[in-house]
Amino acid sequence: MPTNDALDLMLRQGALLGEGLLWRDGRWWWTDIEAATLHAWRPGEPGPRSCSLPDRLGSFAHCRSGRVLLGLAKRLTLASVGDDLELGELQTLAPVDAAETRTRINDGRTDRRGFFVFGTLNEDRERRAIGSFYQYAMSHGLRRLALPAVAIANSICFSLDGRTMYFCDTLTQRIQQCDYDAETAQVDNVRPFTQMDRKDAWPDGSVVDAEGCLWNAQWGAGRVVRYDPEGRLMGVLTAPAAHTSCPAIGGEGMDQLMLTTARTELGREALVAQPLSGSLFGLRLPKALGVPDTPFDDQGDDR
Repeated sequence: MPTNDALDLMLRQGALLGEGLLWRDGRWWWTDIEAATLHAWRPGEPGPRSCSLPDRLGSFAHCRSGRVLLGLAKRLTLASVGDDLELGELQTLAPVDAAETRTRINDGRTDRRGFFVFGTLNEDRERRAIGSFYQYAMSHGLRRLALPAVAIANSICFSLDGRTMYFCDTLTQRIQQCDYDAETAQVDNVRPFTQMDRKDAWPDGSVVDAEGCLWNAQWGAGRVVRYDPEGRLMGVLTAPAAHTSCPAIGGEGMDQLMLTTARTELGREALVAQPLSGSLFGLRLPKALGVPDTPFDDQGDDR
């Protein structure tokens, strides 16, 4: 595995808050949360195709039916999204934290069963821990997971067998793990996974690879770090943008690491020093490590 290598610029962009990166149907998909925009880019094309959304998109998932599940700021919706990213009519599935004006949907992804697991964050300046983690399934509806309240829910991903969920409150600078049962939405045995080793490293998005290792983008530190299944640091890759936000592994050979970045919270001097902030960066891995995300089960039936 590469260690202490620099990631290459793959697509120059000016995303305010690039997040939610994943590989699907020959394209990289991601959201610019603050721009309320969904992007999809096929390598070799000059730029992404994009669609504007009625609200900020914290996270999303592709569905078994071909539709897309959208985690808009305060609701989960289903929509058809065409090849040119033309957006069809939105079907609201569930409101989220309707009575709490300070929160919005943030990080999320499907578990290995095909249910959508996501968290919320507190947008208030005080950043009190009032965010939650949820699971949504067509067959069960919206269920809150019995996990500690958080200020900024992030790093949601699952072990290869689907029985361990990884998650974090970014402000604690610690990634945690717990036992997870998709069908019952039960969580248990919350325990530490790893602690950041730098004061400027804030854990953001994560993904698990084919060897069961976890890759975490670390906001503020300009890097993505690979941890083994025991939480030990294995390697560090850097990008010329401080606000690295979400890694993914995909590509035609499932051996391409890609990373979103952001421009938000950077002052004028920082943006001059880091003009590529908001772009996509990547690196070819020495072997195939990508694990396809399980499509969201929007049909609500047995597999």
